[in-house]
Amino acid sequence: MIRQIIRIDREKCDGCGLCADACHEGAIAMVNGKAKLVREDHCDGLGDCLPSCPSGAISFVTKDTLPFTIEDDPIQIMKKPTTHECECISKVKSGPEGEMTRWPIQLKLVPLDSRFLKDADILIASDCTAFVAADFQNKYKKDRVLLIGCPKLDKEDYGQRIAEIVSKNNIRSVSLVRIDIPCCSAMGRMVREGIMLSGKDVPLEVTVLTTDGTEVKQ
Repeated sequence: MIRQIIRIDREKCDGCGLCADACHEGAIAMVNGKAKLVREDHCDGLGDCLPSCPSGAISFVTKDTLPFTIEDDPIQIMKKPTTHECECISKVKSGPEGEMTRWPIQLKLVPLDSRFLKDADILIASDCTAFVAADFQNKYKKDRVLLIGCPKLDKEDYGQRIAEIVSKNNIRSVSLVRIDIPCCSAMGRMVREGIMLSGKDVPLEVTVLTTDGTEVKQ
């Protein structure tokens, strides 16, 4: 039957395995270090795997293939997870300047070896900053790879993860945007600590915003 399924470009695939984790139906497997659609009849064509791919290797294709049959397989139904750690990742369409073409952006979720991190200028932003800064995309994110986090909600010290991102990807510069409130001040410490632990001489630019979006003079 003619229907939509996903297609994986093995040349673009970086072998991170996130798409296989995101596929609830078990249609994708890692074969020789690359993702492969191994069961077309288990691909529902909805593309839950697509936003999890950091290299843009997954796309949709309409073709003559087997019908989607996983709902008829009780063993596969039992294997389907009820929750998934990446369910927070949703499909995002890029804006006029491709603002959200790099995904995921959460510090905890982004693969350390993502292609979009190589030789990049990165912007680390506290979760709330995009909501208090009216022109966040153009003023702070433009031409930078965005990574977000909240030390209070995530209850995580990002220092070591930032160190790994910087050291493994030849990061050219780091910008930090945070809010001028006590819980958010920890982001400054973590970013500085991460750069120091990386052993790299990477320039850091810090912008602090009030809760109404006004920049605080440093």
